[in-house]
Amino acid sequence: MPDLEKNGAGAAAPLILELLPEPVLVVQGGDGDAPEITYGNRAAREVFRIELAGAPLGAALRRPEVLETIEAALESGGSAEVAFETIGVQPRFWRAFARPLATGEAGPNQLVVMLRDETDARRTERMRADFLANASHELRTPLASLAGFVETLRTHAKDDPEARDKFLGIMAQQATRMARLVDDLLSLSRIELNEHIAPSGKVDLARTIQDVSDAIKPLTADRQVTIATKVGRGVGSVVGDRDQLVQVIQNLVDNAVKYTPPGGKVTVSLEAAPTVEAARAASRSGVGLSLLSPDAAEGQTYVVLRVTDDGPGIARQHLPRLSERFYRVEGQRSGGTGLGLAIVKHVVNRHRGGLIIESAEGEGSTFSVYLPAVAHGS
Repeated sequence: MPDLEKNGAGAAAPLILELLPEPVLVVQGGDGDAPEITYGNRAAREVFRIELAGAPLGAALRRPEVLETIEAALESGGSAEVAFETIGVQPRFWRAFARPLATGEAGPNQLVVMLRDETDARRTERMRADFLANASHELRTPLASLAGFVETLRTHAKDDPEARDKFLGIMAQQATRMARLVDDLLSLSRIELNEHIAPSGKVDLARTIQDVSDAIKPLTADRQVTIATKVGRGVGSVVGDRDQLVQVIQNLVDNAVKYTPPGGKVTVSLEAAPTVEAARAASRSGVGLSLLSPDAAEGQTYVVLRVTDDGPGIARQHLPRLSERFYRVEGQRSGGTGLGLAIVKHVVNRHRGGLIIESAEGEGSTFSVYLPAVAHGS
């Protein structure tokens, strides 16, 4: 690392720059030469993965707009700012801030170039925009339907009892759909608000599963689907919020029942897992994908909840997007709001657990949720 103190950066500058979490470059230029990097801190070396000292600026920052902005700042001795995107397996969005480095003596012009990674902020903003667009679309459809039927009832069907009863039934369905959507949106918002706060209660999942199964008996009877429950040996309580875990189980079981054909079976099982690796182990043949993985704590044990259906299965290309808000597999309309799995993912994330989907077309699906078990003696 060059001696920055000789360039007027101060005795503590090298150590401070090395400890900064964001990439920082020192660039110099002059006499018409291409800008050259004289120093890059640890974060910059990790990002660019090249030897930075003595390298031309274009070896690290290849975007023409960035090079032009920094060259102009070197020539003028002023400050500059530019946003750019790097293309790779995962595109990243950056903002570069260039500030003149005053040396107090004659010499080549120097700039400190600080890079800020704005990828997460951009993605969050994009998700927010997509969320608003999807929510507006989902609400607009039933509202348009209600408005149309109201107009029909006020005119053509006003004196037709049969048509009136039919239209009122459809209107009631649409109103119920909107109420479910609003409830799910509010629920998701509340979950996200407290997602960073891990729950501390104890929940008996076996009893909770039984409560959910009893609550949805009208749905299973109507669809002629049976629910089989299996509890493995050594399954204890989990650390959690019971109301939120009821939501998880209910959403997963509801989906399984809706996609299982009449006469089929939904299996809900609980297993004890001594390690996170055991919790993540495949439970069946077919394509599996982890939609959420927690940071594993040493010595932590887990309880694995699996919900398996006899439905049509899900094609491989749909699996990564299943927990996105409003995402639905084409041709498999369940009549839900499209928020169920998003709620499941956020609840499981708050509980520091994991979520896995295993499925193959024509072979049904298994959704697995693993949650931290209560330590013995707690």
